[in-house]
Amino acid sequence: MLLTTQFDFMEHRRLALTVSIVFMIVSALSLAVNSLQLGMDFTSGISIRLGYSESVDLDQVNATLDANGYGEASVVSYGSDRDIRIILPVTEETAAADQAQQAIVLGERLAEQLRASTESEVVLAGSDFVSAKAGQDLAEDAGLGILVSLGAVMVYISMRFQLKFAVGAVVALVHDVLITLGAFSIFRIQFDLTVLAAILAVIGYSLNDTIIVADRLRENLRRQRRGSVEELINLSINQTLSRTLITSGTTLLVVVVLLFVGSEASRGFCIAMSIGICVGTYSSIYIASALLLTFNLTREDIALPVKEDLGAV
Repeated sequence: MLLTTQFDFMEHRRLALTVSIVFMIVSALSLAVNSLQLGMDFTSGISIRLGYSESVDLDQVNATLDANGYGEASVVSYGSDRDIRIILPVTEETAAADQAQQAIVLGERLAEQLRASTESEVVLAGSDFVSAKAGQDLAEDAGLGILVSLGAVMVYISMRFQLKFAVGAVVALVHDVLITLGAFSIFRIQFDLTVLAAILAVIGYSLNDTIIVADRLRENLRRQRRGSVEELINLSINQTLSRTLITSGTTLLVVVVLLFVGSEASRGFCIAMSIGICVGTYSSIYIASALLLTFNLTREDIALPVKEDLGAV
């Protein structure tokens, strides 16, 4: 049986909302001024995939690239410790066809240079070019996907609960996404497709916590005849807190371990998930739930509909 705590969360809701507003403003300003450090998935660049017959020494690979004039290259492991991906930004304005050919030539050139620097067998697995237009379309589709998901969430919660619950949940999700993106902007962490996947996962994760609290609150409002709405919100959060902390804690533990022992390719995903889990757990309490008091939620808002007595004629 899970332990039920008795914390008065709503007592500090105004302070928590103030802190959240400050963080959201700072995040928005950073995104407006610094923007995001977009990875090659959203910009033009060349990706070269190489396979080694033995474990790869990334420091040696970086040293070889520096010595040959490719100091701006980014080297990450993927799949296994014998596979690497070299990412090179494209700076020259040439046609997409020329860039595709350049990717093939550059891949073969780097493979030869790396073969000369190691006794391991090096195999060129492939070279790809991502155009700026494709990256721009991908970024726009990503933003549209997030907006559509927020809209769908609002419709779903409005139908399942009530509009006040829906507005609180969507504000909480916007809060989570904005602060997570703000952290990537402030600390200049590369934003790529894996980070986008983490952002979408954070939306689902935070929404799940919010719905659990809302479901318990609706049940308490209908069954408990005593107590104010604020008291019942506190009761509902405390009743679900153990489950929330266990779920969040175990997930966060796995993500943090993966952050330290995983490859460089998963670093952005793990950072985004770590921030999102912490912020999402917080927002389900101090944003989605606290806003219900701001919106003056009453028992009548979620009262069961009265059935008409069809037997009386």
